[in-house]
Amino acid sequence: MSEKTQKYLAVVRIAFGFLFLWAFVDKVFGLGFATKPEMSVLNGASATAGYLSKGTSGAFAEVFQNLATSAAIEWLFLAGLLLLGIAFLLGVGMRLAVWGGVLFMALLWLTNFPPKNNPILDDHVLYALTILAIGQAKAGDVLGFGARWKNTSLVRSIKILE
Repeated sequence: MSEKTQKYLAVVRIAFGFLFLWAFVDKVFGLGFATKPEMSVLNGASATAGYLSKGTSGAFAEVFQNLATSAAIEWLFLAGLLLLGIAFLLGVGMRLAVWGGVLFMALLWLTNFPPKNNPILDDHVLYALTILAIGQAKAGDVLGFGARWKNTSLVRSIKILE
């Protein structure tokens, strides 16, 4: 892979990091973009209940609707956004971040399966494929701390943290 392609995918990685981290911050603080201040987590609202109870459709809607009031799902969702955002922004822990990001996108894809405008593809599938490309390109090592991260004794002893 060319250095230019690797740099491009590193920029895309950083953009994903900002996307995940922004979603976390907006949901927690209610900055008025996707989340109104009165619907923020800090004001006692749920980050997942509205979407899971009203925004799901299709074959698996009932499964996700039953999870709408789960505190565990709420905190997993928020922790996922935060950790994915940090990992993608910094380029560290990319092995877990890539698979976590693909899982995150797959679950979001399933919340409205089949997609309304195409029997298979939607933006979540394209995001997942792009995240996989970021991982294949080792884009965390470029414009990030991935190379240094991989050389720490912790990561050398626990390879899954690469």
